[in-house]
Amino acid sequence: MMSENVYDILADRGFIEQATHPDEIRELLGKEKVTFYIGFDATADSLTAGHFLTIMAMKHMQNAGHKPIALLGGGTTMIGDPSGKSDMRSMMTMEKINHNAQCFAEQFAKFIDFREGKAIIDNNANWLLDLNYVEFLREIGVHFSVNRMLAADCYKQRMEKGLTFFEFNYMIMQSYDFWKLFKLYDCTLQMGGNDQWSNIIGGVELIRRKEGKSAFGLTLKLLTTSEGLKMGKTMKGAIWLNPEKTSPYEFYQYWRNIEDVKVEECLGLLTFLPMDEVRRLGSLQDEKINEAKEVLAYEITKIVHGEEEAAKAMEASHALFANGGKSSDIPSTCYDSEKLSEGIDILSLLVDTKLAPTRSEARRLIQQGGVFVNEEKVAQVDRIFSKANFDEDGALLIRKGKKSYHLIKEKE
Repeated sequence: MMSENVYDILADRGFIEQATHPDEIRELLGKEKVTFYIGFDATADSLTAGHFLTIMAMKHMQNAGHKPIALLGGGTTMIGDPSGKSDMRSMMTMEKINHNAQCFAEQFAKFIDFREGKAIIDNNANWLLDLNYVEFLREIGVHFSVNRMLAADCYKQRMEKGLTFFEFNYMIMQSYDFWKLFKLYDCTLQMGGNDQWSNIIGGVELIRRKEGKSAFGLTLKLLTTSEGLKMGKTMKGAIWLNPEKTSPYEFYQYWRNIEDVKVEECLGLLTFLPMDEVRRLGSLQDEKINEAKEVLAYEITKIVHGEEEAAKAMEASHALFANGGKSSDIPSTCYDSEKLSEGIDILSLLVDTKLAPTRSEARRLIQQGGVFVNEEKVAQVDRIFSKANFDEDGALLIRKGKKSYHLIKEKE
């Protein structure tokens, strides 16, 4: 008998959105070791902040003695999940999908214990890519009602613009995955983001129809802003777990600067702090909420990038915000001496440092008074900066708005 039921832990921390059979799932998780899976389509070469929430759920489950399967979507990525999307996902080459899946596998190993019997990593390309189409229709397609599929939330948004038959197969393929994992590994529970509800139900019902046995589904909260937009995105794009795509400092700063109203929720979902402490930090008011944001940013960065990188990111943040100083951990761009002697226009600097995605956006930022160099507001869009403008530390410090910093240095 396990000491504390992980279902209660997940519910208390805010993970659970929907469950097919709440009481039965809770009872099952409390009395035996359950094999469960979460699928990850390999659409990029790194996991994101959104994936991190599902990884945390997997870690809670594994810590409670259950066995996770991380299912890489080498097959389903070739189709593309239409859930919550207004346009068809662009098609990727098999080579690119395989590369991305390998990157995912390496990142999972940082978070999940894959030692013998502890967890499984598999790829649905192993069974989806060699399917016989007619056989698949006879064995699997016969169990799906088109009327019910069209009523599913995952297809509704696409019906107006046009849902291709290509994408229409996605639900059946994901359902087939669940059935296949049930047969291979006795996997009885599928978990995923709340946008996967219809797809998960499809798998639960397929197992019941084909095997006459029970299977279960549970969906997790999606990370969103107070306006309902997906959290984990900035003007520069997604917040990645790969430190080469999003530096530990940028990662730390993202969580340090989230909305006040989201602090408690993120502490519950994305850290292992006890819930008493989460609620205490979440209840802090006015300026004190910044203490909670620092704890949040440090704890998440520690899990993703390690304690040393989290400490360096926090120190860099303090150097900027508390002392007005600089730190070697602030993102920087280096130019050669010749280029710096000639001078570089401010629009190029903003684009090169990715503080602005385009020159026109950079121009708009300057015109709105949001760009500072060495704490002096930049008023002219054609302003040139050179080595002569460097401060006593031998750098230019560009600030966009209140919280985005970047150092310009000379190549050594």
